[in-house]
Amino acid sequence: MAVASEKVAERLESLIEPEAARNGYELVAVEQAGGRGVPVIRVLLDREGGVDLEALTTANRWISKLLDDDPSLVGPYTLEVSSPGVDRPLRRPRDFQRFVGETATVKSLSAGKRTSLTGRIAKADDVAVTIDHDGELHRFDYKDITKARLKGVVDFGKGGTT
Repeated sequence: MAVASEKVAERLESLIEPEAARNGYELVAVEQAGGRGVPVIRVLLDREGGVDLEALTTANRWISKLLDDDPSLVGPYTLEVSSPGVDRPLRRPRDFQRFVGETATVKSLSAGKRTSLTGRIAKADDVAVTIDHDGELHRFDYKDITKARLKGVVDFGKGGTT
């Protein structure tokens, strides 16, 4: 797995996402962490009503099989399958659209300027998200967002925070 971790995560997402959908899950994210020795592949899944330990155990089995059968993955790795938790990553326009009205932290890099702020998702379309930070609206094009996460306690059954 000598490829950059973002490229590995993208490839694994395309491998896992169709199988996740067939099994009734939403693939929230695939992340690669750890060093060169034994990388950690973290798969975050959600589904209507949330995921429990039994669902994660079942998902771990079919994800392990997918990864074991992928000839491009060589060498040892550690697989972690979990729910996205209360700090759920926001990666696609549909993620931001689903959680309009909720609080999120957004980090971006645009024209060489780094920005990080926490506020309420006021609006989200297919190009950008607007964050209300203390009454001031900030628009972020998705292409400039380097990291975004929900903040707070999430009720995944309703798709929002409580």
